Amino acid sequence: MRLVDFPLIFSLFSFGLLCLSAWGGMRLRAKRRVAEAAREDFSTIQAATLTLLGLLIGFTFSMAVSRYDQRKNLEAEEANVIGTEYLRADLLATPADQARAHSLLVEYLDQRILFYTTRGVERLEQIARKTAQLHGDLWSSVRDPAAAQPNPLSALAVAGMNEVIDSEGYTAAAWLNRIPRGAWVLLEIIAIFASACVGFGISASKPHPAMFCILPLLVSISFFLIADIDSPNSGVVDIVPHNLVSLSVLLRAEPKPP
Repeated sequence: MRLVDFPLIFSLFSFGLLCLSAWGGMRLRAKRRVAEAAREDFSTIQAATLTLLGLLIGFTFSMAVSRYDQRKNLEAEEANVIGTEYLRADLLATPADQARAHSLLVEYLDQRILFYTTRGVERLEQIARKTAQLHGDLWSSVRDPAAAQPNPLSALAVAGMNEVIDSEGYTAAAWLNRIPRGAWVLLEIIAIFASACVGFGISASKPHPAMFCILPLLVSISFFLIADIDSPNSGVVDIVPHNLVSLSVLLRAEPKPP
């Protein structure tokens, strides 16, 4: 587990750290007099540091959004391949084999919906174990009939089930595709220097505390948003499985064979 897996705690930690950095810069300015000629140079450095911080926040936000979009697309793809395989299961030789494949696919679909909507490490581990077990059951539900009566139609069902299993693997990989730890560390370091520069630039003898809290507050809110989008199953911004839920409703509404 990483601190960024808890966006609210991470943003509060960042806010405190950046406020401390701004206060430190202000205290350093109070102890050292800056020559008039050096103030213009410092203003240039301050502007460049803040610009760099803004650009890096923007790039990091873009990284988080692209990963979020990837996870959304994979959820839709999962729904498509499960729905397609449900139809291909009708190509199996016997009604009993068809019914078993249908039943297992509906059960598997329920587990996939739980994966997207459940929070908590222990519960997610239970879902992962159940999903792995269903992978074996799903594969045997098409492998055994296809081995007993090999034909092009049963081969389609086997290929479709392979896509169902593969799609879960792609989703699992996307869930692990997060903003690198090193990127967060560098972003935090640059934010610390930027806050210190802002604090150092405050020239009032008795500045209001809000003056060196504004930038840390804005940056910590940005960090919260980025970390939240980049943290599936643990943030405010969730991947809602609309496509999987719609497919579940559709399959359950399908009339059962006599």
